[in-house]
Amino acid sequence: MGERGEVFSTKLVKDDRTYFFNVKENIYGDLFLNVVESRPTDTEGRFLRQSIIVYQEDMGEFIKEFQKSIDYIKMHGTRKERSSFSMRRQRGGDARKDSE
Repeated sequence: MGERGEVFSTKLVKDDRTYFFNVKENIYGDLFLNVVESRPTDTEGRFLRQSIIVYQEDMGEFIKEFQKSIDYIKMHGTRKERSSFSMRRQRGGDARKDSE
């Protein structure tokens, strides 16, 4: 078993975000995937980290649904001008509060 149960890890750095794909092993020897997104906050040296865990027994169905989402984006995704919601979200505001 690797450090903190990690047996394999890879990462993707894009702009100000880093994605980590960590295969880990629990104490029973079961493998699972931990996907983490990390991005800097407004406070220097601090990062916002969000993660999901996909267990081995769910992997097939997870990949199937994930692929459906990718296929939808490929078919319907077009570059549009960013909405006011996404612009406020990028600036750290809450679109719901800003529209009230």
